[in-house]
Amino acid sequence: EARLARIAVSMLQDIEMDTVEWGLNFDDSLEEPDVLPGMLPNLLVNGTSGIAVGMATNIPPHNLSEIADAIVFILDNWERRTSIGLEELMTFVKGPDFPTGGIILGSEGIAQAFATGRGKVIVRAQTEIEETANNRFRIIVTEIPYQVNKSTLIERTAELVRMGRLDQISDLRDESDRTGMRIVIELKRGAAPKKVANQLFKFTQLQTSFGVNMLALVDGEPQTLGLRKALIVYIDHRVEVLTRRTQFQLGKARERAHILEGLRIALEFLDEVIRTIRSSDSADHAREQLMARFGLSQVQAQAILDMQLRRLAALER
Repeated sequence: EARLARIAVSMLQDIEMDTVEWGLNFDDSLEEPDVLPGMLPNLLVNGTSGIAVGMATNIPPHNLSEIADAIVFILDNWERRTSIGLEELMTFVKGPDFPTGGIILGSEGIAQAFATGRGKVIVRAQTEIEETANNRFRIIVTEIPYQVNKSTLIERTAELVRMGRLDQISDLRDESDRTGMRIVIELKRGAAPKKVANQLFKFTQLQTSFGVNMLALVDGEPQTLGLRKALIVYIDHRVEVLTRRTQFQLGKARERAHILEGLRIALEFLDEVIRTIRSSDSADHAREQLMARFGLSQVQAQAILDMQLRRLAALER
């Protein structure tokens, strides 16, 4: 078992209202939803990565507020949704929003990924250069690229120092705590901090590339989606979910109205209904008599039999 966060629960909202199709699980022992109702645009907000036979996907995470603003913009311009320009959408969605921070270098990779569904985004660590009291410098790393393991990064950097590839570094330590990340790289006297920083970006994972491949299943078929197409597909999905929810609620309301109509008839002929029930040999016989005498359906007749007399009488009020 697992307790879901509130935002995760929104992915399941209205799933009990026949909003999505269900299918058998891997061993045909249970049913599972083919997709989730998905009030949260999870595929774009959290991103995903995976490999299947002959295909792979690598979708970066994005900022929830930016994605929501882009969705609202498309809804406000629904008539021309297929001709909305990338520049218009990028006024809302600036690019991927990596949870580990870092700096995205340039916008060409972002624009290509958003336009075609494929592209390469260069991500660099957030660094600061500090000067110490003895005229030395240190490089402070406060954010690292997405999916880079901090321990592996430090080990690789230390290995390059031992190999002499980064010979201007005198010490390397991790001062990260609950307040945030802080990797301290002490430099030797006379070292040029910007030059060392560039060497770190070149030889370590302080600078990486994220290969965007926005491949997703659309109606069961894999498609490479640009940003506009991905947003429209999500909106179409939500329209279908809300339509099915409304149809489900309408069906329930009609069922309830049908039962209430039967109770109205029972109230109108209350004394005769009671005599009919009392004169019947069994519940089945009573149901058949009610259906025959008052033109009720089986569901209406059963609802009358299930209701206590005091509740039936209270309907007058």
